[in-house]
Amino acid sequence: MTGKVQISLRQFTVLVMFYSIGTTILVIPAALAATAKQNAWIAAFAGWLLSLIITALYVKLGSLFPRRSIVQYAALLTGGWIGKPISLLFIFYSFVGAATVLYYMGNFMTTQVMPETPIEAFIVLFAGLVVFGLRLGLEVLARTAEILFPWFVVLFVVLTIFLLPEIEMKNIRPVAEIAFKPILSGAISYISYSSLPLIVFFMIFPANLNRKREAGKAFLIGTLVGGIFVIIVTFLCISILGADFTERNMFPSYALAKKINIGNFVERVEILIAGIWFMTIFFKTVLYAYGFVAGLAHLFECEDYRPLVLPSGMILAASSLVVYPNVVYMLEFDSTVYVPFSFAIGLALPLLLLLVAGLIRKKRNH
Repeated sequence: MTGKVQISLRQFTVLVMFYSIGTTILVIPAALAATAKQNAWIAAFAGWLLSLIITALYVKLGSLFPRRSIVQYAALLTGGWIGKPISLLFIFYSFVGAATVLYYMGNFMTTQVMPETPIEAFIVLFAGLVVFGLRLGLEVLARTAEILFPWFVVLFVVLTIFLLPEIEMKNIRPVAEIAFKPILSGAISYISYSSLPLIVFFMIFPANLNRKREAGKAFLIGTLVGGIFVIIVTFLCISILGADFTERNMFPSYALAKKINIGNFVERVEILIAGIWFMTIFFKTVLYAYGFVAGLAHLFECEDYRPLVLPSGMILAASSLVVYPNVVYMLEFDSTVYVPFSFAIGLALPLLLLLVAGLIRKKRNH
């Protein structure tokens, strides 16, 4: 199954960019403001730099096994008894990621857009779209991302231009009050949501890319561009809404769009701007789900993952309704449990595989 489907470098770059933005652009400004206050945008910049280092680590690991997925080379490096539990950890991480993003989307719709509609309706509809996308396959998803990219850029540029008159530089002062610990804490939150989850791309990177030698460059560019969008949104949130309001609002970037008012004529366009987030959230969810179903297919040596898509989609939809019992639990889980969980899978696991690969290579050379 690995390597049969091929996507272009440009399509892969767009997928990485959309995935990096995803739910990050909705929730990370509040998390950064909670720790770094008015310097949240600096923490986002620091996290962005760290994310490039993490991506370089992923590129190094992927280059060692250009025609295999992480599930396959985990078993190859560590053997079946250790490799399968490692693969199951990766699959579980993808499953939890897909379920939580589905909940985020439903929670966003019921709290911000249509509060009288039950969350189950939104989750079932969105899960249906994810199942439909997975059934169509990776090539169709990649082409869809490529087509939607210009629309994403246009909407984002319009949002930024319309918000420029609302910027108040006093909200980011004093810039000189930069403490290392809050900045580092914010940067860790940033990479936990935006960079470390990129490990799910090991199901397609670089095995499913048509030019494998340049795959690493495409990965880095996607991470770089996605991070720039997040930094801009974080700066706009802090400079327009202020650090205190950004910290207290669950979705500050959506509240940001409500500030658009051009001559009392162009206003209340936040639902159109929310289209930006729907694009990115869809691709983040579908790639998480792809890591889950394709990982299972590789683990059990199935020829095709598609027969697993519908039952997996049903399980994900049901799980998203119970993964967070309430919003208070969600905030507590995201701030205390998710960060170390993300580091364990997104950083410790690749480092372990790199170490084992290095030891094997050294033993062979001797």
